[in-house]
Amino acid sequence: MSIPSVSTKGKASHTFDAIVIGSGISGGWAAKEFCEKGLQTLVLERGRNVEHGDYPTAMLESWQRAYRGRNTPEFNRANPILTQVGAVNDADRDFFVPDAEHPYVQKQPFSWIKGYQVGGKSLLWARWTQRWSEADFEANSRDGHGVDWPIRYRDLAPWYSYVEKFVGIAGNRDGLPQIPDGEYLPPMEMNALEKHLKAQIETNFPDRNLVISRTANLTQQRGNRGPCQYRSRCNRGCPYAGYFSSNSATLPAANATGRLTMRPFSVVHSIIYDETQQKAVGVRVIDTNTLETTEFFARVIFVNAATINSTLLLLNSTSERFPQGLGNDSAQLGRNLMDHNYRVKGYASHDGFKDRYYSGRRPTGVLIPKFRNVGTDKQENFLRGYAFSAGGMRNRGNIGPDTPPIGAGFKKALSEPGSWGMWLGSMAEMLPHPENRITLSATQTDRWGMPQVEINAVHRENEEAMVKDMLVTAEEMFHAGGFRNINVRDSKEPIGLGIHEMGTARMGRNPRTSVLNAHNAIHAVPNVYVTDGACMTSSSWQNPSITYMALTARAVDHAVQQFNRHEI
Repeated sequence: MSIPSVSTKGKASHTFDAIVIGSGISGGWAAKEFCEKGLQTLVLERGRNVEHGDYPTAMLESWQRAYRGRNTPEFNRANPILTQVGAVNDADRDFFVPDAEHPYVQKQPFSWIKGYQVGGKSLLWARWTQRWSEADFEANSRDGHGVDWPIRYRDLAPWYSYVEKFVGIAGNRDGLPQIPDGEYLPPMEMNALEKHLKAQIETNFPDRNLVISRTANLTQQRGNRGPCQYRSRCNRGCPYAGYFSSNSATLPAANATGRLTMRPFSVVHSIIYDETQQKAVGVRVIDTNTLETTEFFARVIFVNAATINSTLLLLNSTSERFPQGLGNDSAQLGRNLMDHNYRVKGYASHDGFKDRYYSGRRPTGVLIPKFRNVGTDKQENFLRGYAFSAGGMRNRGNIGPDTPPIGAGFKKALSEPGSWGMWLGSMAEMLPHPENRITLSATQTDRWGMPQVEINAVHRENEEAMVKDMLVTAEEMFHAGGFRNINVRDSKEPIGLGIHEMGTARMGRNPRTSVLNAHNAIHAVPNVYVTDGACMTSSSWQNPSITYMALTARAVDHAVQQFNRHEI
């Protein structure tokens, strides 16, 4: 597209040491680390400003919202993609992007869920924080899918510890190799039904375990943050800072240094590559409201716009040197798109434990870590593996089929605890595949004049085989626990609803087959780093955000060393 006339208002006032594109989970960490290490840092966020405390529905009860907090029929009709996410409701939907506001092209069904505001989807994430294991970083090299990771667990372990100590992770040290132990606050407690399922699984299936999830909710106060109030309203924003977000933790830390400049309403159009200097020198930014274009300059640039937007930006950053996108010598930019496979869902009821209850609304669940292709378990039908998230609860109201639907008896029954139930969901790895990819439309643009993203990705043979196995193992564990009314199904939901999109600018050892090096810098443009989900070389099965954070802190440390030596 043609670029409008540029307003720089003096290059000096638009020049920083570092530019960070995006303010979510990884961008917030980049901002904190750069500012605390002494660099004047500009953070560019395409969405509106949200400061910690700007959470208008956090204290409201359902009866204080229209439709008791449910979405209106009009909203549901207007947002068929977004409303596939069960968490989207009248209390938190302002943190999600409506379908019409940023269209894209689905060459195959793919639900792209976006959060455009300062803090990004760190206001909305599930907060589960299992580390990757040594086996996860070796998986590609073992079975030949994708390229080898240029790092191993030992390279990232100290950075996991570094970020965990700041974030505040509640959890146990479980001693399981597939989820290495870390730096934890006291764990949240399992309820009676979860403890029962744990005992039955570990008795009947000695190669399987059930543990409390490690979660970025504070069980002890950290400075002016927390502790968690057990309200389970995290998606609305937490005024107590009881869970980790960019807004409550990393961005305030960056701001406290006096070195942070935050610029919301800023869509980054492209990264400016200087052919003479053979490096990136800045970025072009479109104001989301006025559409005016401005340039900003820095010696180091971090791309943290979330996987799909980061890839869009890199593909759109063309030059004589990089006609197919910045750093795209390998032609891998946009390829190997992955998401976690959450298609298997289960629910079952249990007749026991009528004399047991629990306190509060715990904002996390329990985890059955990966057990397929672990240790002596070797599967013939699929590679890699999967886990299950789960949670037990008592239903509201002791209401049965014979309970009158009105009157004093009905009111009394509503005030009593109901029967126990257990939900369960799959968390399965998706293999990297070069034809699962993102490209840019040659004809369709968005409201800012940027090319629309075209997404073409499908679950392939390995993912489908894993779904079949997950259906069997989920049901057999419910049976082992003595559950009834067991309902385990394949939701057949599209890719993207895991909201863990990864890949498309992968790390690797060889510049001919990857985009980024072992420190997350672009091979051919070493002053540009990518540390969000786009950098991932494989997906494993764990929730990925804690890995993004560790990779980001590690990459900033490397960039600052390079910066101080004037090597970038």
